[in-house]
Amino acid sequence: MMPHRFDQTILREYDIRGIVGESLFAADAFAIGRSFAATVRAAGGRNVAVGYDGRLTSPELEAELVDGLAEGGLDVLRVGRGPTPMLYYAAATLGVYGGIMVTGSHNPPDHNGFKLVLEGKPFYGPAIQKLAETASGLGPATEMRGRVEERPIVDEYIARVLRDYDGERPLTVAWDPGNGAAGDVTSRITALLPGRHILINAAIDGNFPAHHPDPTVPENLVQLQQTVRDHGCELGIAFDGDGDRIGVVDARGRILWGDQLMIVLARDVLARIPGAQILADVKASQVFFDEVAKLGGRPLMLPTGHSPIKAKLAETGAPLAGEMSGHIFFADRYYGFDDAVYTAVRLLGILARSSESLADMVDKLPTVINTPELRLPCEEARKFAIVEEIHRRLRQRRADISDIDGVRVRCADGWWLVRASNTQAIIVARAEASSEAGFAQVKAELAAELAASGLSLPNL
Repeated sequence: MMPHRFDQTILREYDIRGIVGESLFAADAFAIGRSFAATVRAAGGRNVAVGYDGRLTSPELEAELVDGLAEGGLDVLRVGRGPTPMLYYAAATLGVYGGIMVTGSHNPPDHNGFKLVLEGKPFYGPAIQKLAETASGLGPATEMRGRVEERPIVDEYIARVLRDYDGERPLTVAWDPGNGAAGDVTSRITALLPGRHILINAAIDGNFPAHHPDPTVPENLVQLQQTVRDHGCELGIAFDGDGDRIGVVDARGRILWGDQLMIVLARDVLARIPGAQILADVKASQVFFDEVAKLGGRPLMLPTGHSPIKAKLAETGAPLAGEMSGHIFFADRYYGFDDAVYTAVRLLGILARSSESLADMVDKLPTVINTPELRLPCEEARKFAIVEEIHRRLRQRRADISDIDGVRVRCADGWWLVRASNTQAIIVARAEASSEAGFAQVKAELAAELAASGLSLPNL
């Protein structure tokens, strides 16, 4: 093989991702296989697991990836089609040194990509850039070709997820896998759970005919909300395209964002592990941090990003972590990776042991007024500079700030956040307050700071 060069736009912070036929090609998959094989062998490893999602281009990319890994001297276990956490489960339990999932996650149908793990840890940031360097120096393979084995793991994965269900009463639940890779697994798991389960969009279809497979966008939950109403469900559960992010709606159709869901989950974990540390990203509501502290837990705010959060979870030994985006990580009784299907089963267990419904739990949370996650288009070259300009101005005014990821500013009646996305040419902003007057004030402060750096806040 000749040295290989990737389109630089596909080398993201947390994964490798591009538009198939435009920036991402089958040859890239083969080169990723060869380069990752060299990385694994250099670390003393000899085998990896590979899975793929339901996108139309995934089988071809998976075949090329496997060929590259084997050509690079690794034995490859092909675990089959399923959600990304099924591949993570394989990497954690099959005695392999690493794993690669072929997935376009929650992106449009013509996108695809790769998520990687090495020695049980997420493979991201500089490691992905180093993979590209390795590819640029590739020559003919010098290792003996590795063996390729079909090793379906879906039965074991389903059994493991169900093992931690601990509910006591049957529930009526609506499910929407969004025609994504978790569809088959969801169908099989719900057939084995007690209660009544109504599934929509469970057939895996890489065209995503019903709606875009991203449960953090309200319009993608409309069909689920209607199903909850039509069937009198206690809740509805949605997954993204590769099953590592969860969306939840209650019986009244209200969306529970990641930080609200985390409060429900943390309450249960802290009842069994008093004083535990619970992790959430910088975009989470202040309500989350306050509620965890009230429950006797130790909340820790982290930079956004599923890979660094996963790494911090392992470092701290915390039992639970989560992101606003719906990545939830259970180390309590599980492996510490983001698994939306497992999270759903744990949530159902909590609700099926409680005399309160999910809607009751939501009603009892402190009321705040907040924006959704605002995504402001911005020139790639300017996004980090804008955040630094805002940071500098706030420091000069001695504002109460946290700068672990962008700038989060505490005000008298709330807070606001500005951070640069690691994966897109956007600035992410959020604002929250406990009163209408406070909300107007924090929005005005946020808008003024953005305007001073040439960005405008949309009307809210």
